[in-house]
Amino acid sequence: MGRIRRALKFLLAAGVAFAAVAVVLYFLGARIMLDGGGSPYVGFVDSAASHERELTRHREAQRATAGPSANITQPAAPAAPAVAEDVANVPAAYWTDFRGPARDGVYRQRAILTKWPAAGLTPMWKQPVGEGYASFVVARGRAFTIEQRGDREVVAAYDVATGRELWTNEWPAAFREMMGGDGPRATPTWADGLLYALGGSGELRCLDATSGRMLWRTNILDDAGASNLQWGMAASPLVVGDTVIVLPGGDGGKSVVAYDRRSGKVAWSALDGRQSYSSPMLVTIADEPQLLVFSATRVMGLSPANGSLRWEHPWQTEPDVNASQPIVIGKNRVFLSTGYGKGATVIEITPNAGAFSVREVWRNIRMKNQFTSSVMHEGFIYGLDESILACIDAATGDLKWKGGRYGHGQVVLASGHLIVLTEDGDLALVRATPERHDELVRFHAIDGKTWSHPALDNGVLLVRNVREMAAFDLRVK
Repeated sequence: MGRIRRALKFLLAAGVAFAAVAVVLYFLGARIMLDGGGSPYVGFVDSAASHERELTRHREAQRATAGPSANITQPAAPAAPAVAEDVANVPAAYWTDFRGPARDGVYRQRAILTKWPAAGLTPMWKQPVGEGYASFVVARGRAFTIEQRGDREVVAAYDVATGRELWTNEWPAAFREMMGGDGPRATPTWADGLLYALGGSGELRCLDATSGRMLWRTNILDDAGASNLQWGMAASPLVVGDTVIVLPGGDGGKSVVAYDRRSGKVAWSALDGRQSYSSPMLVTIADEPQLLVFSATRVMGLSPANGSLRWEHPWQTEPDVNASQPIVIGKNRVFLSTGYGKGATVIEITPNAGAFSVREVWRNIRMKNQFTSSVMHEGFIYGLDESILACIDAATGDLKWKGGRYGHGQVVLASGHLIVLTEDGDLALVRATPERHDELVRFHAIDGKTWSHPALDNGVLLVRNVREMAAFDLRVK
């Protein structure tokens, strides 16, 4: 009996000590967090309020250093442009869409530096950024993204060369989600000097990219009578001709909606059914321009003119999460991949008496893109199979190699190399070859959970996560 009492006292004391340590660690910023695969881990983070104060101090100091006219914060209501732009002395627009101009994660603008120092690259600049998982788009020497700052969603423009904040446009909104984290998800889109930004709860704004002034706004969920997704609106707006296309996922013919991109009026809407987290793409399949839409239950080809359904193929996971971008292979094949044990497939779309027929070429579980997307190079597909980098043959689905742990990060293809931004904020350079996994350099780039896609424009690599943003010079000297 005495031994039992001593054991109980020991367990009680140990429990009290553990609770005390847990309380101390909590006040020091320790939190139970989830990685991209849903596994818990203990991480140290600043509170949202503390991070917002740090961000505010940084931007105020930045403005003070640059001079009183260096930053323009635009109100929600329309205002006169406040910044003059000399377009003759800025680079041409290139990386204006999510994952690049073709939304395929491939950088084709110019050769980049592929011999990185063993210790890693030195950033051109690094600074705090608001929460959220959007990436950057870049045009005319400016980088644009959307962030969570306290109880506001903020679209911000930055000077690529210096990181200086040029303008912001904000509104009251706060998308919060315990498993995935807080903040907007959808990367803005730039077209002809206009910026289209979508918030986590459906706020869509068209902004003048020079000044940040609002030209029009709406809420795509309200317009479609749709409810939000568990992890928020994540599909980047797609500009096609005179329209901007979004995916609210409403019923009654309002699953896909096209707005007149200059007035904000609805141009057309189409289909029923729940959408997911993949962004629409404008592609050519079997010599026909089509909208490629990867919804919660299927992949579809739609007419860009009115959204009419040209073909469809079922593809559904148990939680209705399709988040990766499809890859168009050749003239009439499409690669799809998702996580949650689903795997990957290549489908072939064939013209058939004015319509299309669809068949599966192959299917396996060799590539499971949960919320990352793969890239293709010289007939081989490279991507993160859950958290491990893999290479498969696009024609057969055969696995060529699998190696290196990068978490649920993101991949860009440039100059025959893979630039991998890991879930922990590392940057890795890997040769894009089917021969073997060949990682050349890996170094720590930014602190914090990193799910945002890198952007690469005019040889400058831009990365961000929920806490930091940074730029790296990859131009060949």
